[in-house]
Amino acid sequence: MKKLLIIFPIVFTIIVSDIFANLIKIRPLLWKNSYYSYLNIGWYTWNGADHLYENEIHKEQTNGFLTRGKKPDKKIKNNIILLGDSAVETSHGLNEMPENYLRNNLNNTNVISFASWGWATDQQYIHLKKYIHEIKPNHVILWFSMNDLMENYSKQGFLGLKPTFSLKKDKNYNYYLSGPNRMPGKNYFEYSYFYRAINKLIERLKFKNYRSYFDYLKSCENNNSSDYVNKEELLNNYYNKKMYERRKLITTHFEKPYGRKSADINTYPDFEEWKKKNYSSFLIQDEKKTKIYNEEWLEDPFIYNRLVISDNDKEKEILTNKILLKIQDLTIKNQASFHIIFPYLPEYYQPFNDNKVYRYCFKTREFEYSNEAFYQKINRTFKNINNVLIINLKEFRLRNHDLFDGHFSNEANKFVMKEFSEYITKLDD
Repeated sequence: MKKLLIIFPIVFTIIVSDIFANLIKIRPLLWKNSYYSYLNIGWYTWNGADHLYENEIHKEQTNGFLTRGKKPDKKIKNNIILLGDSAVETSHGLNEMPENYLRNNLNNTNVISFASWGWATDQQYIHLKKYIHEIKPNHVILWFSMNDLMENYSKQGFLGLKPTFSLKKDKNYNYYLSGPNRMPGKNYFEYSYFYRAINKLIERLKFKNYRSYFDYLKSCENNNSSDYVNKEELLNNYYNKKMYERRKLITTHFEKPYGRKSADINTYPDFEEWKKKNYSSFLIQDEKKTKIYNEEWLEDPFIYNRLVISDNDKEKEILTNKILLKIQDLTIKNQASFHIIFPYLPEYYQPFNDNKVYRYCFKTREFEYSNEAFYQKINRTFKNINNVLIINLKEFRLRNHDLFDGHFSNEANKFVMKEFSEYITKLDD
């Protein structure tokens, strides 16, 4: 009885505190500037770009399938589903979405976006499975982004906890998919400070057993040997004038910034200051991102060019590949063809001007980078996918990035959709 008298007021206080906090819409942020306070694992469309356009409310621009886009014309029998994340939903106006540019390049075809900001491949699969029978598409197109590798592995989307698959091993040590761990919908436990705090504590405890990337690398004595490049020779491949101008343009020219102010162009660091700052943080752990993702996060612009990958990164590739194969199988069962498009800027993923291996000795560990490592990663991720269109934007001369958020500009999206429309038209002929 005495125990009850002690426990009851504690539990009562916790419940009342949580209810009160939610009634006045205080969310349990576990780190600053976190999107996770939105607490919705089944979100469709993001209203964060609504302020850019008059009379355009993204969540009201649904296509009949909860996602943003135009409703299909039921008189038209040819249908294409365009899967993706923010690259497909975009922060642009409704008539400036990639679906519209693809539709304009095809005859008598509906293009229907299944995409939302923050979605990973797992959410795209779940949404496709729900509606593919209703649409009966001729083709399912997935716009792939490299951040899908991280997001498929993470339990958190930027709007809260999300459905995730996990990897298991059978008796022969072969990987197979398990899950998803939950289906879309609100997770009301996520509204609790105590629930989230306990979850975060568990993740922090797990991180104590996390194996550092440095542990996978060969030992080296110093960087003075002719076998290794110096920091300037290595980092100039990325932190150069071209990248500086691109970052400066995006950072200082938000037409209508959301949630943060654009940088002052008059006080923006000059090239040498910018380069010095980035040089000094190279391969240093970013503590904030490490805490958010509960895995080691090194400041490394060549993360996709590593010839040696960790077990963690290997599992991200396998997990993503298996989800992509599930989408392909689902599509084929519904008598449609599945295609991946991967548009990319080579300065981010192929930063080196030659095909040699760059070896760099840091903290007695040998880091190895090359352009070829990027292709190897892509090939592993897309293994056994029948149709992949990789679009290198090296020859695209117009402005590539939208100045609001750093995604592709309208001009770049038009270019990508034109390339894809020519590709798919040849297949259909």
